[in-house]
Amino acid sequence: MKKIFYVVLDGMGDWPIEELKNKTPLEAAITPNMDKLAKEGKVGLLIPVEEGVAPESDIAVISLLGYDAHKYYTGRGPLESFAEGLEVKKGDLAYRVNFATLGEGRDIKDRRVGRSLSTEEATVLSDEINSKVKLTGGTFEFKNTIGHRGVLVIRSDKGVLSGWVTNTDPAYEREGVFGVALEEFEPVWQESKPLPGHEDDAAAKESARLTNEFIQKSTEVLRASEINKKREREGKLSANLILARDAGDHLPEFPQMDQEWDMKFGCFVQMPVEKGIALLTGMEVVEVPLPGEAVDKEYRMWAKLALENIKRYDALYIHIKGPDEPAHDGRYKDKLENIQSIDRYFFTPLLEGINKGDAILTVTADHSTPCKIAAHSADPVPLLIWGAGVDADNVQEFGESAAKKGSLGTILGRTLMSKLVEFAKGK
Repeated sequence: MKKIFYVVLDGMGDWPIEELKNKTPLEAAITPNMDKLAKEGKVGLLIPVEEGVAPESDIAVISLLGYDAHKYYTGRGPLESFAEGLEVKKGDLAYRVNFATLGEGRDIKDRRVGRSLSTEEATVLSDEINSKVKLTGGTFEFKNTIGHRGVLVIRSDKGVLSGWVTNTDPAYEREGVFGVALEEFEPVWQESKPLPGHEDDAAAKESARLTNEFIQKSTEVLRASEINKKREREGKLSANLILARDAGDHLPEFPQMDQEWDMKFGCFVQMPVEKGIALLTGMEVVEVPLPGEAVDKEYRMWAKLALENIKRYDALYIHIKGPDEPAHDGRYKDKLENIQSIDRYFFTPLLEGINKGDAILTVTADHSTPCKIAAHSADPVPLLIWGAGVDADNVQEFGESAAKKGSLGTILGRTLMSKLVEFAKGK
């Protein structure tokens, strides 16, 4: 059986950009390694979840691992909270949260504190929230994760809570249990409410009440914090608001990956949501360096660790956050440069250590993040499969336009895993 290298470049897909001569960042980037893989393998387009859905990474990753997200997904909050070591029992209310900057009234200056909040600063703010905020009729655990990101679990003294409540983060809305990124939104923080169809649900009403109480009381604490006063004196944005989204009231129950595919899976992940999915699906998490400034060293290390750890596994799922962050800020040049860095510093040493006759390698994305809208879109993403037994289909480069010409056609995300396993097992 061949070894599988399953590489997902977060937010890699994009739209043509006029300043790049109407090419996407991927198409404009210098990527000799990914182009070589495309020339020697099969290429196509992948719809991460389903047509018309602009997915968040969580439902996209669940789909890319071969699961039906409609069947198993219970909200991003439970996944990230679990990954960060918080207990999520049935009836607990779990959120993914951001530190944000509140302006006048309910206006939001910046949803991510300008991406300038350090994890160390966030840890101090998190400690202040946990020690100073008290809820009426409930308790909570708040934990910061990386930078401006965090998780929140709320528990009621009266009984179970419900995840069927709206977000306070205006950039995301709920479509059933799914969280969906909005291309356009009014930057005003929202009160949590029961979702349509759950207005008379006592648990949903109590969930919304406790959520709103937490937001109001934590804002008071954050405004008074010496950390934020210092940031303001230094001309930095204040982290004086918590935005909550993608609530859930229980953990998903996934069939385990090793049993589903009769293979042992390891994974490289950077963000809490991917870690939560990995742990709950039974994949072993390989510890890797967190994102930093020296991407050349980081990506070389990932390649080295991949070649070392593939000996212990049948497949490695490798999720690289890089392209998504600059895309969310509309920085198309930085996105292009990050894609080039991945090609040069990750794929060069990785391919030098792989014997094509013993491996199957796929490269795709969990979603498109067009720089023009600085948000996820519903566009298909490019896909390539390369390795033993994979015949070339005459596509000469890896990119959105070229992928439309590939022999793989357009496939759904949840069908990709079975294709990779078929190639790996020679079926």
